Amino acid sequence: MSLMGEGVFMRKLYDFMEARERLNTITVKTKLLHSDVFSDECGNDVYIKPENLQITGSFKVRGAYNKIAKLTEEEKARGVIAASAGNHAQGVALAAKRLGIKATIVMPKHTPLIKVNATKQYGAEVVLSGEIYDEAYQKAMELQKEHGYVFVHPFDDEDVIEGQGTIALEVLDELPDADILLVPVGGGGIVSGIAAAAKLKNPRIKIIGVEPEGAASALAALKADHPVPLDEVATIADGTAVRLIGETTLEYIKKYVDDIVTVSDYELMEAFLLLVEKHKLVAENSGILPLAGLKKLDCRGKKVVAIVSGGNIDVLTISSMINKGLVLRGRIFTFSVNLPDKPGQLVAVSEMLADADANVIKLDHNQFKNLDRFHEVELQVTVETNGEEHIQSIIETFKKNGYTIKRLNSSEILSE
Repeated sequence: MSLMGEGVFMRKLYDFMEARERLNTITVKTKLLHSDVFSDECGNDVYIKPENLQITGSFKVRGAYNKIAKLTEEEKARGVIAASAGNHAQGVALAAKRLGIKATIVMPKHTPLIKVNATKQYGAEVVLSGEIYDEAYQKAMELQKEHGYVFVHPFDDEDVIEGQGTIALEVLDELPDADILLVPVGGGGIVSGIAAAAKLKNPRIKIIGVEPEGAASALAALKADHPVPLDEVATIADGTAVRLIGETTLEYIKKYVDDIVTVSDYELMEAFLLLVEKHKLVAENSGILPLAGLKKLDCRGKKVVAIVSGGNIDVLTISSMINKGLVLRGRIFTFSVNLPDKPGQLVAVSEMLADADANVIKLDHNQFKNLDRFHEVELQVTVETNGEEHIQSIIETFKKNGYTIKRLNSSEILSE
């Protein structure tokens, strides 16, 4: 280990190799999947590392198990504690169960029941406390002092970082000539581990972190040269909605990460739809950051691996993401058209849509909406389409028949 920054011991390649041996009996070696569709989208040769298929549904178990397995017998006897509303909770709970150690997880009061129950099923004692994560974290600190537990940090811990780095070793075993690894960035644990392990094995490889536009804590820290709390975080990628990146992880990022890009919520929705439709895989919004980041690459013809880091997402969110993705990809088209206020107009619209092979999903006929023109009514229509060319053909069909369509843009529809 080499010292860098105050108290930060940078891991060596053999540290990551030892961690891989440690994890050998607990984690799944998630095999790379080649993606034709994402390759076509960005002009590179794209592979997916599906950590959404990992045990507990996320990469987090790697770091949690590695940390807990390395504790002394005295520390193990004291038990471990963590604060988390998601994947880290399940990773710590499972790791502790496998190692026969008592685990306490503090979760915010309003954590979805499915996540609370999943954590309990792995044998952990769950304490519900606080409205938000920061308050749950404070409670965990109180309990740690009171009972002498060992705290397992979700990202700002070198043993956790070491465990996450085993992902890079697996990728490079399968694809030794990979050019670029795209990795999600939240608190910085996974990108630190992957970047260090990958660069130590192949110094020529490029590591690009991808974080949400609305929670770009790594970019803010790099700009200031130290971790700075964001005023607010606003992103659908809740697992990476981190206000303050870790001090240790920032040191790793500065040393090993080549670039950090950001993606919007809309770009995440598009990537989600493609992953579900073309690969039949479901991943959480934080997990698909690298897939959304593929379009930000300024290279062509490179071998790129996108680390899809987790798949713990509830069914209602899946439904919402698919619908919004369909809108953004031009597969659902919503428009309004003004019609003369007389009988037979709806029939005429139906015939035009039938001629254009458009399937009606929703129709809103409102006689009172168009107040500026008393002899007309506004009809708002939502149809299923095959993409942008089909949409243009529908617009042309209406135009030929003397009707002007007003296309409702994506942001208007998505805000409904």
